[in-house]
Amino acid sequence: MRPAGVEELRSGDPEAVALENARRKADAIAAGLGRGAETRVLGVDTVVVLDGEIHGKPEDEAEAVATLTQLSGRTHRVISGLVLRPGGERIAVTRVTFRTLAHDQIARYVATGEWRGRAGGYAIQERGAWLVERIEGDYANVVGLPVGALLDLAPDLL
Repeated sequence: MRPAGVEELRSGDPEAVALENARRKADAIAAGLGRGAETRVLGVDTVVVLDGEIHGKPEDEAEAVATLTQLSGRTHRVISGLVLRPGGERIAVTRVTFRTLAHDQIARYVATGEWRGRAGGYAIQERGAWLVERIEGDYANVVGLPVGALLDLAPDLL
């Protein structure tokens, strides 16, 4: 895994944003490798969407609290764009419903620091699991890499 160091879109149609950010990452890494077109490069970007609004990675604790407060007791979508060069593009969508959270529960979670670098400000695979009431769709997508969608693009990886 290698960070691409690209400027990411933060607004627009959520599926288009996730896919464009994934394209930018894949293209930047591929260009940096300086190898032939046969070298595989995967770019992935994940956004959390509530009421059509994209919630990316919170910049600070206050933004993490605000995001988690908005997600509390509601269902949001986790959208990942995958771009495999060569290989194609895919979108994965998972619906996640949060428990209704009290302010002190949100504050305790934010104090763990897990929100840093996480779309929507939580990590379902860690302590953030207790924020979630249910999911509909691919759990691996919420973790950050929708393996099923990747295998659709590259079945030889199985």
